[in-house]
Amino acid sequence: MHTIWTIAKRELATFFDSLIAYIILVLFLGFSGFFTWLYGNDVFLVGQANLRVFFNIASWSLFFFIPAITMKMLAEERKTGTLELLLTKSVSDRQVILGKFLGSILLVCIALAATLPYVITVSNIGNLDNGGTICGYLGLLLLSMAYTAIGIFASSITTNQIVAFMTTLFIGLFFHIIFGVLAHNFTGSLGQFFDTLDLQSHFESVSRGVLDSKDLVYFFSITVLGLYLGEWSLSKRHIS
Repeated sequence: MHTIWTIAKRELATFFDSLIAYIILVLFLGFSGFFTWLYGNDVFLVGQANLRVFFNIASWSLFFFIPAITMKMLAEERKTGTLELLLTKSVSDRQVILGKFLGSILLVCIALAATLPYVITVSNIGNLDNGGTICGYLGLLLLSMAYTAIGIFASSITTNQIVAFMTTLFIGLFFHIIFGVLAHNFTGSLGQFFDTLDLQSHFESVSRGVLDSKDLVYFFSITVLGLYLGEWSLSKRHIS
């Protein structure tokens, strides 16, 4: 665990040293804040003391920003040769994957923590549903874990950051949009199958305050699968 934590701290420090973290945080807060407070179906237009608008906007923001976080995780290190240097030490492939995953999640947590003023503001407007708010943030965290695992896997199969970014978006597109569209266009068991794979439906269920075991299993399954595939890809390339 100490090795994983060391790698995670290294990744987090790398983010802030290269200004990537600052850029991503500013873009995330600016994008989500603009659509939450100022444009379209914002908090004031809805007229309810909840953060449902923010959670919906943030889920889309993270869909784009997490690939930007993970794209250089393994791809850039393989390109520069630093990954091979790391693997020559007493560090396993699994520790590398888990450390980089934890580092990315910590950055996401920092971004979500920076939105806590939203909670304070809305709670001053009306009687905020604390349970729903906690579940909304939990839903964003679970969604981030799934997308981060996918992003790390995508970064493990290429040496090009742009390819890793586009691959993460391509895979995420199925979970975020396509499976949901297919679920609405098919009926019966096939429609239920696509609905089960639809990430948005599971996220919306959690963000509404409904903690169902099937939603938790869904997010953890994608996370574990993504990390496993990333470790498998890394071990294959390490052997070769």
